[in-house]
Amino acid sequence: MLTVVGAFLLWFVTFAIPVGNFWMKLSASALVLALLGLRSVLDARSRLFEVTWRSIVVGILSAVLLYLIFWAGKELSVALFPFASREIGSVYVTKAQLSPVAIGLLLFLIMGPAEEIYWRGFVQESLNGRLGKTGGLLLTSGIYALVHIVAFNFMLLVAAAVCGLFWGLLFLREKNLVTVMLSHSLWDVMTFVLFPLN
Repeated sequence: MLTVVGAFLLWFVTFAIPVGNFWMKLSASALVLALLGLRSVLDARSRLFEVTWRSIVVGILSAVLLYLIFWAGKELSVALFPFASREIGSVYVTKAQLSPVAIGLLLFLIMGPAEEIYWRGFVQESLNGRLGKTGGLLLTSGIYALVHIVAFNFMLLVAAAVCGLFWGLLFLREKNLVTVMLSHSLWDVMTFVLFPLN
């Protein structure tokens, strides 16, 4: 799993090095990861990309559910932790680098799908084969959260852990990448563009 080391390096360059446009760096990093995992995903199970009414409906509904979980989590976190509001707000600082439409398009068309191809389609599927479904889910979710540690933001780390578990469970249940790609993409757009939580 050398590509996981690559994921840490890409996220470090994206989050910790303040050079260049954050959204373009994140899109490029996600694309690199997707390309690293895509061949394996396509070779292994082409049915993972099957588009059905169920994959679309479940993808949309799960994105809305995850957004509501985050809305409630934000309210609870702000009430419990004095630093939460500041750290949540810092996640949105980079919004000034591009227009909301451009950010939304990058999130929906590139980042959401690319991350799911790599994290769920490649990493989780590979680890499921070695560790079983529970082990694969937990380790993938843990690694997905840990790559966000380079942002030095506790709230982002917790958010990534919640997202990793949510999309990992959704992938295990639906066995369809279209569902989790749509869920991830819509959640990103809702959270960062349409209904920000800051």
